[in-house]
Amino acid sequence: MSSRRKFLKTTVLGSVLAGTFSGVANGAVRRKKGKGQKPVVISTWRNGIQANEEAWKTLISGGRALDAVERGVMVVEADPKDRSVGYGGRPDRDGNVTLDACIMDEHSNCGSVACLQNIMHPISVARKVMEETPHVMLVGEGAYKFARSQGFKKENLLTPESEKQWKDWLKKSNYKPVINIENHDTIGMLALDANGNISGSCTTSGAAWKLPGRVGDSPLIGAGLFVDNEVGGAVATGLGEAVIRTAATTITVEMMRQGHSPAQAAKLAIERIMRVHKNHPDMPNLQVGILALNKDGEYGGHSVRSGFNFSVCNSDGNRLEDAKFRLKWN
Repeated sequence: MSSRRKFLKTTVLGSVLAGTFSGVANGAVRRKKGKGQKPVVISTWRNGIQANEEAWKTLISGGRALDAVERGVMVVEADPKDRSVGYGGRPDRDGNVTLDACIMDEHSNCGSVACLQNIMHPISVARKVMEETPHVMLVGEGAYKFARSQGFKKENLLTPESEKQWKDWLKKSNYKPVINIENHDTIGMLALDANGNISGSCTTSGAAWKLPGRVGDSPLIGAGLFVDNEVGGAVATGLGEAVIRTAATTITVEMMRQGHSPAQAAKLAIERIMRVHKNHPDMPNLQVGILALNKDGEYGGHSVRSGFNFSVCNSDGNRLEDAKFRLKWN
C-alpha cells in the first residue's frame, strides 16, 4: 500500500510539473492559460518585431534580460529605414541627428545618454555609463567623448533620405508633429528572463525638427523607462513632454505595486496624463502610449488615442498587438 501511495503521489506530481513546465525544452516556461509567461519580451510599435526577435535569442538560451533589451533595440538603432530611432533618424532643425537612450537592470542600476551625436548605438553607451562610471546620465559633448573613450566609432547618422526630408521641411519650417507617424519616435523594450528578472531599455532620435538641445522622456529614468524588479517595469512613447510632466512609467510601476495588472496600471497612468493635460495646449494632439510588464510575465498597454500598438514575444510566438485607448481620432 505504501509503495502504491508513493507511486500515485509521484505520478501526480510528475504530471503537474510536466503541465506546468511544458515548453521547457524550447527554453520557455508555459503557465496556465490566462497567466503570464517567462521568458517574455515586449516592445513599443511595429519596429519591435525585429527587435524582439533578436532579444529572444538571448532569452531562449537562458541569458540575462539586460543583455536581451540591449541587443534587441540595437537592431532598430542600426536600421536606416527607421526614421525615428538611431541611424537614419530625422534630425533637429539644424540638421543634426541627436540621440537619447537609457537602460535599467534588475538591481536598479541605470545609465543614460542624451543629445549624443555620431554614435550608432546610444543604448550601448548608456550601458557603459551604468557600468563604467559613478554617474547615471551623460549628455552632449561629454557623452560623445565618453563614447569615443570606450571604443565607439564616429559615424555619420544622417542618411540622404532623412536629409532630403529635413530640407523639404526647411521650406516652411512648420513644427507640427503628426501623431502615430512622426511621434512614435521611440523603441522601448522590457524583458523578463527565465530567472524572473526584469530589465528595460529605451532609445530614440527624438522628435523630428526639434529645437537643438531638446531632450524628451526617453533617456529619463522614471519618465521614459522605469524598472523595479520586485514589481515590474514600464516604458512610454509619444509626446515626451507629457510623459515627463507626469513621471508616467514610475506611476505605472507603482500602480502594479498596489496590485493592479499591467494593463490596468497603464490605463491609470494614461488617465492621470489626460487629467493633467485637460486644459493644456498639447491636449488636442496629445498621444502617449505606455507598455507594462510584471514579475509574472503578464503585460499590457494603453494609450491616450487609438493607433498605439506593441510587439510581444514569448513561447506563443512573436506578434503585434493593439493597445486599448481612451480616445479615438476623428
